[in-house]
Amino acid sequence: MTETPKKKVVRVEQPQSAEPAAARTSTDSGPAWTPSPESKAKATRLRIISWIAWGLAIGVQAFAIFWILKQVPVNMWLLIGAIVVTGILSVAGSLCWKQANRLDPASERDKVKFFIQNQLGAIMSIVSFLPLIIMIFLNKNMNGKQKALAGGIGIVVLLIAAAFGVSYQSPSQEQYAAETNIIEQLTGQDEVFWTKSGSVFHVCDAVPDVNKESKDGTIYRGTVAAAHEAGKDRLTLKWENEATKYCGFTQEQVDAVNAAVESPATSEAPAEEAPAEEVPAE
Repeated sequence: MTETPKKKVVRVEQPQSAEPAAARTSTDSGPAWTPSPESKAKATRLRIISWIAWGLAIGVQAFAIFWILKQVPVNMWLLIGAIVVTGILSVAGSLCWKQANRLDPASERDKVKFFIQNQLGAIMSIVSFLPLIIMIFLNKNMNGKQKALAGGIGIVVLLIAAAFGVSYQSPSQEQYAAETNIIEQLTGQDEVFWTKSGSVFHVCDAVPDVNKESKDGTIYRGTVAAAHEAGKDRLTLKWENEATKYCGFTQEQVDAVNAAVESPATSEAPAEEAPAEEVPAE
């Protein structure tokens, strides 16, 4: 029997995926999961913003290389300011890009594209900083202390920007499809629960993790896609235990879900008829 949640439960509106996860199989040539048109459009806007931010970051870097470093003496405050601005723009682009990937993730089928799409923020951070750092250390208009100061700040800002750009829990179409399939098989609908402070989402609103004291005192409920858009990395690894202990499901129901999810789709395909044996002519 499910318990009553101790906190306020708020519905997060999210358009449904254009195609249910269960409608795809691992042998399909199409995407494993598709975002709604609204989410796709939002992801596109965020990616455009990311490219604008990265373009501006590279522009500031070019200004620093071709103008600031050419001055005699080099204006250190202006150079440090350019480094900081480049870092801010790089981080802003990376954050927008990562949010776009949550809305419209890549497929794991193409390993190269999957890696580049998820780690592009870190790649662009290197592109935005490494040439400037190299030119600082090669500059003839700066003494050793100035190079150490500006170069050190550049390296630190580069590391910070790259850390923000790296995707540590890279979302994928296959992950979204699998999680949605589990939830729909178990509960009959695409609905999960989470809090602002947590990094995962849950099967129901009665689990202790979502009922812990929080600043806003709120449990959020919505689709798997909405949970990922809110910054949640994945379905909790404890979902089986939560389902039976707090959410009112039996172990038999959980086992049935696991069996349905793990069973290969090809098992449902009709077997090909064996060729008839030839009858020898008399």
